[in-house]
Amino acid sequence: MPKLKTNRGAAKRFKKTSTGRFKCSQSHLNHILTKKSTKRKRHLRNTEVVAEADTPSIRRMLPYV
Repeated sequence: MPKLKTNRGAAKRFKKTSTGRFKCSQSHLNHILTKKSTKRKRHLRNTEVVAEADTPSIRRMLPYV
């Protein structure tokens, strides 16, 4: 069986938690920030846990994580 390649884009975006789920940073915090409120930007800084339905596809992209 050949080695599997890790999806490098996914490897930069997702980290595995100790319980086996994946966490990622939230979107909408890169540009056009002047119209967004300070509260909205502050809440977008926090990481988010990926939905349970998306976890199998991320697990396939990151076989050795």
